[in-house]
Amino acid sequence: GGAFMENALIRHNLVVFRGGDNALQVLPPLGDVPPEARLNLVIHYLRHQELSEAFNLIKDLEPTTPQEYILKGVVHASLGQAKDNQEHLKTAQQYFQLVGASASECDTIPGRQCMASCFFLLKQFDDVLVFLSSIKSYFPNDDDFNWNYGIAKAATGKYKEAEEALLSINAEKYRRDYCLLAWLTRCYIMNGKANLAWELYLRLETSDESYQLLQLIANDCYRMGSFYFAAKAFDVLERLDPAPEYIEGKKGACVGTFQAIIAGRQRDKEALREVVAMLTNNDTGNPQVEMIARVMKKWGKENGIAM
Repeated sequence: GGAFMENALIRHNLVVFRGGDNALQVLPPLGDVPPEARLNLVIHYLRHQELSEAFNLIKDLEPTTPQEYILKGVVHASLGQAKDNQEHLKTAQQYFQLVGASASECDTIPGRQCMASCFFLLKQFDDVLVFLSSIKSYFPNDDDFNWNYGIAKAATGKYKEAEEALLSINAEKYRRDYCLLAWLTRCYIMNGKANLAWELYLRLETSDESYQLLQLIANDCYRMGSFYFAAKAFDVLERLDPAPEYIEGKKGACVGTFQAIIAGRQRDKEALREVVAMLTNNDTGNPQVEMIARVMKKWGKENGIAM
C-alpha cells in the first residue's frame, strides 16, 4: 500500500509540474489516489474544452473543500454557457456564492473571484467590478481576468477602461472569439473610433458572426452619430438582405453623413461621393432617394468635390 501510494504521488506530481503532460495516460488509473488526481484530471479536461468528460468525472463528487466547490462551479458554468443551459448556470452560481460568502474564504483571492463569478452569472456587473477591482493588482497580465474585467467594464458603460482591458488579452483563442470582437467593436464605437470597428469587421471571414457584427456596427454607429460608418454597414446589410429597416437605416445614415460634411464634423469630404454611390447603386426608383442624391451632388459640385 505505502509503496504504491508513494509511487502514485510521484507520478501525479510529475504531471502537475509538467503542466499536464501525459495527464490522460497517468491520471485516470490513479483514480482518487492521491485525492487531487481526479481534480487535476477535471482541470485537464476543462483546459481542452472536453466539458462532458469533466462533468462525468465530477458530477458524483460531494464537495468538502473550497477547491472542490470552485471546480464543480467552473464545470457547471462552462457547460451552462456552452449549451445555454440555465440549470447548470444556476448551480454554478450557487457553488460560487457558497465559497465567496463563507467566513473562511470571503477575504481570499479565490473567494473574491467566486463572488465576481457569481455576480457575472447573475449579470450584476457593478457588483462584479467591486470584487474584481479589489484583486486587479494580482492579475496584471492574466487573459482570463482581463476578459472578465473588460466585459464587466463594457457592460457598465465604462468603455475606455473596457477597451484597454480587452486589448491587453494575448491568447489567440480569445482574440478570435466573437464575444470579445463584439464587445471590442462596441467599445471602439462608443470611444469615437468607429473606423477601428469597421477595420475589425473587414478582417472577418463572411459568416453569421460577421453579419451580426455588421448589425452591431450599423446600429451603434447610427446611435452615436458616426453616420459614415453606419451608412457603410447598412449598405452591406441591404445588399445581403433588402429589408425595409436596412434601406431606411442606410438612407438616414447617408443624410447624417451629408449633414456632418456640411457642418465640418466629417473631415473627409470624399465620403460624399461614397454615400451618393450607396444611394444610387441599388436604384429602387424611390423619388425621395433620388431627390436626396440630387441635393448631395449639387452641393458637392458647388463645393469643389468631383462627383
